[in-house]
Amino acid sequence: MASISLRNVVKKYGKGKSELQVIRGVNAEIADREFIVIVGPSGCGKSTLLRMVAGLEEISGGEIAIGDRVVNNLEPAERDIAMVFQNYALYPHMSVFENMAYGLKIRKMPIEEIKQRVDKAAGILELGHLLDRKPRQLSGGQRQRVAMGRAIVRQPQVFLFDEPLSNLDAKLRAQTRLEIQKLHRELGITSLFVTHDQVEAMTLAQRMIVMNAGRMEQFGTPEEVYHRPATTFVASFIGSPPMNLLKEAPGGRSGAITGIRPEHLDVGSDGWEVRTESVELLGAERLVYGRVGGEQVIVRIEEGRPSPVADQVIRVKPREDRLHWFDAQSGQRIDA
Repeated sequence: MASISLRNVVKKYGKGKSELQVIRGVNAEIADREFIVIVGPSGCGKSTLLRMVAGLEEISGGEIAIGDRVVNNLEPAERDIAMVFQNYALYPHMSVFENMAYGLKIRKMPIEEIKQRVDKAAGILELGHLLDRKPRQLSGGQRQRVAMGRAIVRQPQVFLFDEPLSNLDAKLRAQTRLEIQKLHRELGITSLFVTHDQVEAMTLAQRMIVMNAGRMEQFGTPEEVYHRPATTFVASFIGSPPMNLLKEAPGGRSGAITGIRPEHLDVGSDGWEVRTESVELLGAERLVYGRVGGEQVIVRIEEGRPSPVADQVIRVKPREDRLHWFDAQSGQRIDA
């Protein structure tokens, strides 16, 4: 196991007028045994950053260290990492056992040790009864577990996951998230996990890196990122539904954007006047979409409380201790 250091990491494509900078000076210190999620929208640079750690992309500036070694100029095979991809990348003509054992076999590891490692990984991932099957005989979730098993048997210092759950349906994604959490508890291997899904990020991460247009907007625990977003981008990206961001909130600060989460607006007899536009039923709660002046707001109402209907005027009171303010120009958080 090992720590990971990202020191002013930069990635550029092209030169001169055609130069495109896709990673803009990322700095992060990741402790040994941490599970870090890199999250952001498509095109933000999260997979590029992961691929630079893996050695699949050259870096244009800065340093990447794994443990006490700077790995900028090391080949992927020399970095002692294992990567799990979105598309599983299993050999269709090989059995589950052969797929998991292949990397060890080409390293000329003794047959008995290979069997011990594969059997142990199969036990952890509940694949023991599937070792003789071919990938075509497996479900998507089982194939992803085989891909993870292939990484486990290598016993690397670092696991790298590149959107490994994207091809699974919602139920399998939730189940596989639990398996990944269990895997990390048992093995304790330093892990970087890339996803565009903020729910995955919130449920898996010990800490998370939120990326936007090649920049690291915030690095913190899920609780820190959710309750104290560093920028309007983080506030709007993390959370489902996102934080309400109002440029002209009643009683707001001059020159600042007011932020409030939908669950922190209480329906009552006083507060902001909201004209409702639609109501979305989500089982145990309802989301009310409306407008304060010309700006849209979302109000979350728990089950059992009276629910307004469309085109009704209601009043909502923001909880004072849950208000956030952001600079209108830079989008940066304003404290106190």
